[in-house]
Amino acid sequence: MDNEKLELKSEEKKKKFIPSVDTVLRRHVQQVPEATYRASGINIMGRRIKSLVFSTDVAIIRNTNAEAVMAVYPFTPELSITKAILEVASIPVFVGVGGGLTTGTRSIEIAFQAELHGAFGVVVNAPMKNDVIKNMSEYIDIPVVATVASLNDDIMGKIRAGARILNVAGGKKTPELLREVRKIVGDEFPIIATGGHSEEHIIETVNAGANCLSYTPKTSPELLEEIMQVYREK
Repeated sequence: MDNEKLELKSEEKKKKFIPSVDTVLRRHVQQVPEATYRASGINIMGRRIKSLVFSTDVAIIRNTNAEAVMAVYPFTPELSITKAILEVASIPVFVGVGGGLTTGTRSIEIAFQAELHGAFGVVVNAPMKNDVIKNMSEYIDIPVVATVASLNDDIMGKIRAGARILNVAGGKKTPELLREVRKIVGDEFPIIATGGHSEEHIIETVNAGANCLSYTPKTSPELLEEIMQVYREK
């Protein structure tokens, strides 16, 4: 019996081995932390997504191994920005459509245009009112992702309004917030959560109930600084 178990484990190891192929020019692709793959993922329109790169930098978006993009930025959403990101990205893009200053009919129209240009989903910020989420979810076909920033948010109200996915963004306290959110929504509702930068924080976030992780990569200037340092040393 013990021999049979050992043989099974050996077979499992063989199945899990994934050959890796790199090229000289593309070896600097930004890798998401390995711990991200511990997440279950969310099956969205036939694609299983475990990691999203949180960025609007088209150079980073073009050079990452993340499975999707979360393009949310602190300005009024503009179609020109959305189009630029969608044109460059070779992976699904979830587009920010407001929630704070930008809301109401304007956000709904931006969401609709994002869908027409190929967005995989739209992300609304925490202040977005439930009636806007409701009207948006009824108007567009792609998923509405509602951000939860604290337990003061009307979490079940967002879901009842039509949010198909929650985006838990609690900063350093994301795992603690996520555990409380899970108590409210149950184990099966899909949740994206900010994963932080360390493997330990990502593992803690996955264990707290995240199905998918958003990861903030190093910026282009930070990466260029590292490369230039290597050139100087040479």
